[in-house]
Amino acid sequence: MKKNTFYLLGGCIALVLLTLFWYSVEINSPLLIEIAFVLGIILVYILRRRVTDLIEDERSRKITEKAALRTFQVFWVIFCAFSIGAVMQILRVPTFPRQREPMRPPTEIFPPEIMPPKIMGYVQLWLLCLMIFLYVGFRFYYARKYGDWEIDEE
Repeated sequence: MKKNTFYLLGGCIALVLLTLFWYSVEINSPLLIEIAFVLGIILVYILRRRVTDLIEDERSRKITEKAALRTFQVFWVIFCAFSIGAVMQILRVPTFPRQREPMRPPTEIFPPEIMPPKIMGYVQLWLLCLMIFLYVGFRFYYARKYGDWEIDEE
């Protein structure tokens, strides 16, 4: 199979996973999308082994290694910062205002939520997309730096 066919099949797998994600939200079954996601990744790895026109040399391995390392280095800082904020919000204990005037009712017992838990899930999905874009960006950067896209001038 050619690279372009592999990329088209990868896009189709992503669309199927998106549809299954929507369906699992509708039926309130997270196990369905979790299993489908793992099976989709396994299918992508199986299909990638069947690609015939991939060039795997020392330079492409070095580019992949550098891009993956830089993606990890940038992403863990962003993800850790978000996770610390989420944990702080979850562990936040409501404070009860001290009443100095006995006749005045408290206006607010619980502090307002900064980010509802549902939004935290969407932010985590956004962070996963950010990780993919970081990898692609670093891949382009190191491919140019190490001359993977050089044109032979003969």
